[in-house]
Amino acid sequence: MDTTFAELGLNEQILAGVEALGFTQPTPVQEQAIPLVLEGRDVIASAQTGTGKTAAFTLPTLQLIGTRKKKRRRRRGPSEQKDSAASQPQAKGPLALVVTPTRELAQQIESVAEAVCAKTGQRAVIVIGGARFDRQIKDLKAGCDLLVATPGRLIDLMERKVVDLSGVRIAILDEADRMLDMGFWPSVRRIMRALPRKRQTLLFSATIPPSIKGTVDNMLDDPAYVEIAALGETADTVEEHLCPVTQGQKTQLLQALLADEALERVLVFCRTKTRVDDVARTLKRAGVSSAMMHADRSQKDREKALARFREGKLRVLVATDVMSRGIDVSGIDAVVNYDVPMDPEDYVHRIGRTGRAGATGHAYTFVAPDEITPLREIEYFTKSLVPVHDLEGFTYDEGRIVPNPGRSTTKTKRTMFSGSRSRGRGPAGGRFGRHF
Repeated sequence: MDTTFAELGLNEQILAGVEALGFTQPTPVQEQAIPLVLEGRDVIASAQTGTGKTAAFTLPTLQLIGTRKKKRRRRRGPSEQKDSAASQPQAKGPLALVVTPTRELAQQIESVAEAVCAKTGQRAVIVIGGARFDRQIKDLKAGCDLLVATPGRLIDLMERKVVDLSGVRIAILDEADRMLDMGFWPSVRRIMRALPRKRQTLLFSATIPPSIKGTVDNMLDDPAYVEIAALGETADTVEEHLCPVTQGQKTQLLQALLADEALERVLVFCRTKTRVDDVARTLKRAGVSSAMMHADRSQKDREKALARFREGKLRVLVATDVMSRGIDVSGIDAVVNYDVPMDPEDYVHRIGRTGRAGATGHAYTFVAPDEITPLREIEYFTKSLVPVHDLEGFTYDEGRIVPNPGRSTTKTKRTMFSGSRSRGRGPAGGRFGRHF
């Protein structure tokens, strides 16, 4: 029998928020994490992207800080509350803090929190880079229950002494592995040192590599572990396709792939910001509605592009890996790895943008001869081979390298090579392409 949100221990107000969000049944990470958080345990949770981690920490956190706020008020009598209110302003700092690496992720968390806060009467505030300081300072002065922040902007506000973290009872580190990868960990440590020692700490991430476990010992107290996805596991709902091609033909292959009208919403990942700009401009010139997302784009432009993509007004969104975990859009038909990611974990996160909510998605990885090494690292990491896919009717250049279907998924066996060249026809094997 399926578990319901009510059976996880959530109260009526939070359940009203769940209904407003349109959630009907908890995901595995929600089912396991929510009761632990409600028990007051420190938690380290790992699960694939798109599995509901945001709600897994937001729902129980808002319930806990709502309960603690009421208890704090009841400890003082009515007259004492009036005297206190008249003599000094009440604490306006948050009771809970969420730290997350990107603006887009922060906005995603805020949208979930606001839907619930509309039912509970609580207030959530977001502070992110790229937005006006004066507006954020005004929001903080008005007080909040839950603060969602990116590390850099929160540090700036701490230095300006306009944010009070002394009342934080629950601290959440979201996408911890990404914060480590992006170099935010010194800022995270500084933020955590500014919090009360007596607190509940939650760490949520897509993966929990050893490097993370070794850095959080002093941040969490006897944490409970929730591990939904094994390291390197890709979603069952994503059909993976390996597309051997030369670097010079990647754009041509992308345009040929987009000739399939069934691919109504496509996310394309490139390795660099310049590459993103070039690909997006080329697609626009070809008449394909597209936009770009990377760190050099203004916050306003990024929000506009994401909104248009979410609403179906853009067919293609071209982005860098920095954006990969901030693109929370349902109904993405395909992800295209225009460049093979250098980090195998990024491959898992990229393709996790499609095939969500039980729907089948497609992931196409364009691999040029100079990208064989990172491709093999992905296959070692996931312990599975990405099946070769040749686009019907497309004429491939000589010089591409087509994988040998007998290649190994472990590094212990010698990789086999064959010297035959591509003739631009058909799948792997013999005269149709070099093997690796």
